[in-house]
Amino acid sequence: MTIVNNHPEETREALLKSDTKLSSGEVVVDHRYAAVASEASIQATKTSLEANLHEVTVVETKEEAFEFLKNLIPKGASINNGHSTTLEEIGFISYLKNATEWENVHAQILAETDYAKQAELRRTKGFTVDYYLSSASAITEDGIIVGCDWSGTRVGGWNATAGKVVIVSGTNKIVKNEQEANERIHKYTLELESARVRLAYKVDKSNVANYVLVKGGNPFAPKRYHVVLIKESLGY
Repeated sequence: MTIVNNHPEETREALLKSDTKLSSGEVVVDHRYAAVASEASIQATKTSLEANLHEVTVVETKEEAFEFLKNLIPKGASINNGHSTTLEEIGFISYLKNATEWENVHAQILAETDYAKQAELRRTKGFTVDYYLSSASAITEDGIIVGCDWSGTRVGGWNATAGKVVIVSGTNKIVKNEQEANERIHKYTLELESARVRLAYKVDKSNVANYVLVKGGNPFAPKRYHVVLIKESLGY
């Protein structure tokens, strides 16, 4: 299959070249956080996430992740997604534009041109879908899923609103513990996301306004979170 990324200019590699602050060295990112995790680290993370009542699937490539995601979501389910460079990179956002097997609530939200009505639709319907798709800012070896964003739209469906939350992540997001997750976000993720918003929204920088730690699943609704780990470096 051919992977289609609607926004190749927003990948890590592209931003490092195009963003003036990054390319000039004015802003320096810690490139250790782009590296794919070792097999031992991946397996430790998988074991910890499962012990924390989450479902975990490990795949080798973005192509496998794309096919797995297509087959995971039942036909007729309502779905929404927060912004995710990872979902763009595996081709799923491009696929959603023409997919008919699900109710694409994200498309409904974007089709509303009145911003007040759009915000209300996101609040009342966007975060209460059957399947909410997102990515993580970090995932720890001891089983914590970490998400952050500026507006709240990326992590809005995580906590107790959406039926299922599917976190799709390259294994470059895996870190040792919560402290290292915080370091990854502020030394790496934030700077690259700032480069993306400079390009996409013409503002100077992003902000870690919403910071979510998922330290365990709901014992009365186990496996609400499904983490898909891809053995590639994706997103930031």
